[in-house]
Amino acid sequence: MIEERLAVLEDRLRRVEDELAITRLIASYGPLVDAGAAEAVAELWTEDGEYDVEGWHMRDRGQVRDMVESQAHQSLIAAGSAHFLGPVAVTVDGDTAAAVCESLLVRRRDGGFFVWRAGANHFRLVRTSEGWRIAQRITRALDGSETARELLIAPWTSGDVVSEWK
Repeated sequence: MIEERLAVLEDRLRRVEDELAITRLIASYGPLVDAGAAEAVAELWTEDGEYDVEGWHMRDRGQVRDMVESQAHQSLIAAGSAHFLGPVAVTVDGDTAAAVCESLLVRRRDGGFFVWRAGANHFRLVRTSEGWRIAQRITRALDGSETARELLIAPWTSGDVVSEWK
């Protein structure tokens, strides 16, 4: 009886720790990418992890690093920007997980700030020897499209719409 209760508590604690670790991982993206910390941003992904955002499909950690080091991104952060992701909804299944959140990209212009982009984000994550890492992130603009809305509900629907985009 006590062993069973202890096992249940251990399982619950592991799930909470996993959800917290994933939440922290995703929350770290904004500050790191706005700081231009290319290597640290790349380390959020698995070696062969993908990041698919309109107009740019990165297929590994090196390409994520290159994106942060790109002239386009460096110009964005030099002018002032804030990438905000969250809050994140996490679903853990053993050593894999799915997470969704919305994001805002805030830019500085004319002495003020404005929301330049709002996005829907779907993450697939895996537990590695270094901890949780992003295996796939898909981001679509929240522009009223069905595609963006489907990303936000994918972990809770019976059909995995994300796999259909491959």
